[in-house]
Amino acid sequence: MTAESTASRNHPWRGIMVATTLPLRDDLSVDYDAYAEHVAWLIANGCDGVVPNGSLGEYQTLTDEERARVVRTAVAAAGDGSRVMPGVAAYGSAESRRWAEQAAEAGAGSVLLLPPNAFRADESAVRAHYSEVAKAGVPIVAYNNPHDTKVDLTPALLAQLHRDGSIVAVKEFSGDVRRAYEIAELAPGLDLLIGADDVLLELALAGAVGWIAGYPNALPATCATLYHAAVAGDLETALPLYKSLHSLLRWDSKTEFVQAIKLSMDIAGRTGGAVRPPRFPFTGAQEASVRAATEKALAEGLK
Repeated sequence: MTAESTASRNHPWRGIMVATTLPLRDDLSVDYDAYAEHVAWLIANGCDGVVPNGSLGEYQTLTDEERARVVRTAVAAAGDGSRVMPGVAAYGSAESRRWAEQAAEAGAGSVLLLPPNAFRADESAVRAHYSEVAKAGVPIVAYNNPHDTKVDLTPALLAQLHRDGSIVAVKEFSGDVRRAYEIAELAPGLDLLIGADDVLLELALAGAVGWIAGYPNALPATCATLYHAAVAGDLETALPLYKSLHSLLRWDSKTEFVQAIKLSMDIAGRTGGAVRPPRFPFTGAQEASVRAATEKALAEGLK
């Protein structure tokens, strides 16, 4: 076993972990066979693993039965449960812990956990939340998305969660790339994962060891090339690719990111398809913008 494969096994949240979209049939039921094919295709095209039941996977619209089956499907399709990092967000800590336990039972290697978001939790509530879910015994990647949760996992709070033994890494989605350096100073053992596609290069150069990614759903091979060049500091390769893709990558940080990425998948010949209400498919200017950027990328040979 190589040193790289040993590190991957010991830290399965590292590398390119794709926050997967979820294929839906015309009646908006989940197409589990198409989802299994998509997971296998992503791994075959250079991605290291998948993150089911994130916002991109529309987990908020799923029934409990659907949500659990999505995880089992991902584990089976990946061929190695360590490659799977289910989202376990819920309004209550006890419910998040149950989802973490379900993920562990299914064979997942880690889980992704938002802070409490039913209210603007203070530090003590955040620490209690992560401590409770950690009792499930599966490594936790914290997800800092203060724009949507209104709870900010600051570098100091992340360092405290790491000292508590509650988290092993953080998906950083604040957009403030300066935080990478403060996190490294305050919690040098905490893995930094790129959380937004449109700051990939900046966070990779700042020491990120993974990317919880959206646009590889549509363009996995090119995104894999970009990521590996970025973390290696190969700007000659990374910067032109980043510039070419950035008009698409920016959609990952917009409210309509699910519709955008699914539309790009359709244009690229994959199965993006429908979204569940209250989301609605793109029309008009938004559709035209995503279509033009995706077609431009494909014309340039990006895939």
